[in-house]
Amino acid sequence: MSDEVDVKGRGSSTSPSFPATGPGPLPASGAAAASEAPLLSVRDLRMWFPITSGIILERHVGDVRAVDGVSFDILRGETLGLVGESGCGKSTTGRAILRLYRPTGGSVIFDGVEMTRLEDQSLRRMRRRMQMIFQDPYASLDPRMTVGGIVGEPLAIHGIGSNRERRERVAELLDVVGLNPNFLNRYPHEFSGGQRQRIGVARALAVNPELIVADEPVSALDVSIQAQIINLLEKLQDEFHLTYLFIAHDLSVVRHVSDWIAVMYLGGIVELVRSRELYERPLHPYSVALLSAVPIPDPVVESRRRRIILTGDVPSPADPPSGCRFHTRCWLRSQLGSPDRCVAERPGLRALDGSHQVACHFAEDVDGSAEQVQVTGHPAGLRRTTES
Repeated sequence: MSDEVDVKGRGSSTSPSFPATGPGPLPASGAAAASEAPLLSVRDLRMWFPITSGIILERHVGDVRAVDGVSFDILRGETLGLVGESGCGKSTTGRAILRLYRPTGGSVIFDGVEMTRLEDQSLRRMRRRMQMIFQDPYASLDPRMTVGGIVGEPLAIHGIGSNRERRERVAELLDVVGLNPNFLNRYPHEFSGGQRQRIGVARALAVNPELIVADEPVSALDVSIQAQIINLLEKLQDEFHLTYLFIAHDLSVVRHVSDWIAVMYLGGIVELVRSRELYERPLHPYSVALLSAVPIPDPVVESRRRRIILTGDVPSPADPPSGCRFHTRCWLRSQLGSPDRCVAERPGLRALDGSHQVACHFAEDVDGSAEQVQVTGHPAGLRRTTES
């Protein structure tokens, strides 16, 4: 089966009566503007998984520091893209925010409510306002349940409507995501990958959420289907004023959906910046390396670029390096003569040029470097002249 929706369509459609969650998309801010309280505020979030030894008498011998000191804000109606290599802690961050994992430490404030302290019914009520789209459209749908049961399950859990009203609501949601409402009684194996992901999107929308954590929602799909799902998510955000935390490892995908981008490495955020500026002026050595793998659709510019190959493997989150966690693979540190500060002191996010935040002691040396110029395709000075 193939998807049955116009991938470019953004016109009006039959849609459920979602309650308004705000005045529409707002100007984004990496560290939310003083005049606008963020919908989601994460501070020093930590998610450590214990390592134990022994069978009868278990001993705590260490921790896997999957997320270790993550902080960011998301304003209502905006999209924050969270990117990084596999294993850097992106998905764990999303699950900890939604309390699918209990955070080891830190603060998660959603619309003024501290999520880490909620339990039982209070947590369930808050979860109605935040939902998740899972990465694998095959594993995230119960093969023994019909589409009507899958999409209608959140409504049943939260006691919303009668059986008839739920069925009408599910049919309405399927129409919103571009599926035939008559598919209610079909099973997941009868659908293509893109259609299954649409079912996952419909399930996430069922209870009128304000925040959606999209955990690599297109990574398991073909490229042509990826475009359809991304266009669908953008259309739904415009119509229902949704706020997204969009998790991905593909920078070319994140570029088209995000207002802001947070680059993550080994449990921490190393760069937080507006989407466009990251691609024009990356200031962290890791961001520069990531962008070197993203092709630019301009033969002249592409001919001047070269790939930055990072040496070594990603360190284990169970035994992260001291100081800057990227220093074991950093091309800039080698050029600067391996300064001791990189090993002795872990850099925190600091603001450069307003809202551009970087966790690097020597970020100023990245700006205008040969590597940055080669990756972006044009000198930093030329960019600033053009922008002014």
